Amino acid sequence: MSRRCELTGKGPMTGNNVSHANNKTRRRFLPNLQDVSLQSESLGRSFKLRVSSAALRSVDHRGGLDAYLARAKDEELSSNALKIKRELSKAQSAA
Repeated sequence: MSRRCELTGKGPMTGNNVSHANNKTRRRFLPNLQDVSLQSESLGRSFKLRVSSAALRSVDHRGGLDAYLARAKDEELSSNALKIKRELSKAQSAA
């Protein structure tokens, strides 16, 4: 399981631990990933995604999963999220 957000593409970053004596050792900053089920209103079903907490706030701010995916860039989305986005565009064009 990858440590990457499926909606924003946010992944691990690197930096330094700095001690009181100013010794520097390398460390990793991991994103705060949560396993969540997000509901799609137009498809009428839920999808399980591994999403950062910042992305969850963005989904709420934009008005749900459908609105978020409509405005999201394809390069940032995972293959699973891209599949959901294509299903949404098909359902909206058919309606």
